[in-house]
Amino acid sequence: MTQAILPDGNELELPDGSSGLDAARAIGPRLADATAAVEVDGELRDLRLPLPERAHLRILRVGDDDALPVLRHSTAHLMAEAVQHLWPGTKVAIGPAIEDGFYYDFDFPETPGEADLARIEDEMRAILKRGPHAYERIETTREDAVARFTAEGETYKVEIAEALPEGEQVTFYEQDGFVDLCRGPHLQSTKPIKAFKLTSLAGAYWRGDSDGPMLTRIYGTAFFDQADLDAHLERIEEARKRDHRRLGRELDLFHLSDISPGSPFWHPRGMVLFNELGRFWRELNTARGYQEVKTPILFGTDLWKRSGHWDNYRDKMFLTEQVEGRQFGLKPMNCPGHVEIYNSKRHSYRDLPLRLAEQGLVHRNEASGSMHGLLRVRHITQDDAHIFCRWDQVEDEVVGCLDLAKVIYDTFGLDVRAELSTRPDKRLGSEEEWDRMESALASALATAGWDYDLNPGDGAFYAPKIDLHMRDSIGRSWQMGTIQLDGWMPQRLDATYTTSEDQLERPFMIHRALFGAFERFIGILIEHFAGAFPLWLAPVQVAVLPLSMELRDYGDEVVAALRAAGLRAELDAREEKVGRKIHDAEVQKVPVMLVLGGREAEARSVSVRRRGGVDVGVRPLDDVVAELAAEAAERRLAPASA
Repeated sequence: MTQAILPDGNELELPDGSSGLDAARAIGPRLADATAAVEVDGELRDLRLPLPERAHLRILRVGDDDALPVLRHSTAHLMAEAVQHLWPGTKVAIGPAIEDGFYYDFDFPETPGEADLARIEDEMRAILKRGPHAYERIETTREDAVARFTAEGETYKVEIAEALPEGEQVTFYEQDGFVDLCRGPHLQSTKPIKAFKLTSLAGAYWRGDSDGPMLTRIYGTAFFDQADLDAHLERIEEARKRDHRRLGRELDLFHLSDISPGSPFWHPRGMVLFNELGRFWRELNTARGYQEVKTPILFGTDLWKRSGHWDNYRDKMFLTEQVEGRQFGLKPMNCPGHVEIYNSKRHSYRDLPLRLAEQGLVHRNEASGSMHGLLRVRHITQDDAHIFCRWDQVEDEVVGCLDLAKVIYDTFGLDVRAELSTRPDKRLGSEEEWDRMESALASALATAGWDYDLNPGDGAFYAPKIDLHMRDSIGRSWQMGTIQLDGWMPQRLDATYTTSEDQLERPFMIHRALFGAFERFIGILIEHFAGAFPLWLAPVQVAVLPLSMELRDYGDEVVAALRAAGLRAELDAREEKVGRKIHDAEVQKVPVMLVLGGREAEARSVSVRRRGGVDVGVRPLDDVVAELAAEAAERRLAPASA
């Protein structure tokens, strides 16, 4: 007999070979009709698969959020059917569910455009009107799959099938005559598919290989409820408005160019962001006992071989030709350079912890198709730090990193969560070393009072790590900083210290980057704030707007007073109406506008407006300057009165 343990603790006794759907039927026919998928021992599975002999079973209904990946994968198959109706001869590749939606890759005989997405949606709805159509799971062999897809000319499916182990059982899913090689899971039928939207087209290399064929990828999303779909589409539109690439152009912050792909060109206003973050970083690090260093960007490859990066990261490195018999590479990481500084002199146990920090420029050879504005670049400025410490100091140092992370993210109003990422399949070091390091990070998280999720297998090849993720103002999740505990690199690069017993021991090394990278962090901040930065970070903090040219001298006086207080102020002396000047300052998202009329000039006062049309009123100039300077110096998210 099969035993299925339900979430409430009750157990179902079922005949051997029973599926998740059979379990739902045993509870009741209404539940069976509403079942979308099942979770078996925490894993999402197709409802048609036989259950293990004893398993914890959770039945997912149509409408459950956890069943959305199944809805979306099933909708992807419906989309592929519609595509082949409209473009006979189209070859299908892969079509998975992804976060917030799905995609399918196609090899079209004639490539469609964005306008064709509506045609595909209409055909999908026409198919649904003829339904509902059951998703039938068909078990077969690799050999049968190869033969079938060869006969149908589905070359991509043939390649997938041929790569499977000989004799392995494979599955097809069929609905309304459309058949695809697929593991599932899928819905029982197309009946729950109602609220969907195809969102975009893109090019995608087959299997991500730039030497392979270029396919057309169609993205879409689906929800069980139209209201949920509408809300999601509103979020997408809001994200489009916040796109850092568009705002980067409009606010004159940076641009990207093919003359150096993946490397931003920072404009003067963008450099304000970069430098303000750098100043914030230096203040925080100095207050916590970090010493700033600077290391080269070009190293002989023998260093990367000794550090372990050569075997694990070579494909991401930019390498030079032989120079005087040696090969060099641009550094993809700062850590070996910091070990070189550590090793430049002897250390005793009294010297530790030693905290080294660097705004370190690294280069990584990201594939051209994966680069995205500032969020994935080849030229990366890391807010990097490495702490060399004794084992008995590890937990306190990691707790210190977590406390620093909280200060940073709170300053920007970011909602942050932690993940403990554990040993990957491809790694350096022994199981015992990984056990000890993972336990130390878990203990530090508990001591620091951080809740965290476990992320098995996602650690670096040399160390487990704590990954920090934030949720922005429109609900999107971003990976930010990382804290890694490494006992391996000090061994590889022969770092030592002298113990109190005059013995040599290896220090442990904590890798810490809390912005992650200046480029990526700025890109995220642009989207989080929609370009409307708090006063302390805004490239232009105050716009001074005289009503007429006769007030130019007073305008210069106001700007001088603001700049003397350390504020970034600009005078708009154009012969334009003040309404136009206010509008233009709002478009540039300037936080404060000071309007100057004749009465203000006589009284040495200013009329204060805040971004978003907030009229603060007429105030003495000296008071306004002092208040704005204090707001910026304290790095407030909003003015005290807001």
